[in-house]
Amino acid sequence: MLTKRTCGSFLAVCLLGMSMTAFAAKPCEELKSGIDAKFQAKGVQSYTLEIVANGAEDSGKTVGTCDGGTKHISYKHTNEARTAAAKTGASSSVAKP
Repeated sequence: MLTKRTCGSFLAVCLLGMSMTAFAAKPCEELKSGIDAKFQAKGVQSYTLEIVANGAEDSGKTVGTCDGGTKHISYKHTNEARTAAAKTGASSSVAKP
């Protein structure tokens, strides 16, 4: 016999599973745009988001799954100052007197 507590827990697990499945089924471009909007709203700067096929080599952090779980959104923080210094050959360290 199922108790109210057991039924409630079962319902919660089912709803969570359905919401995660729906999230993974989202088209990648739509998910990427949503994640980008959230990062911009929080003031995050100097980053890239890439759509990556599962199993492909990726050095970023996975921040979302899309296209039915076949791909993911990869986040990488970029440091513009370091990148600019590397391009010009300048050092990014500051000398102390």
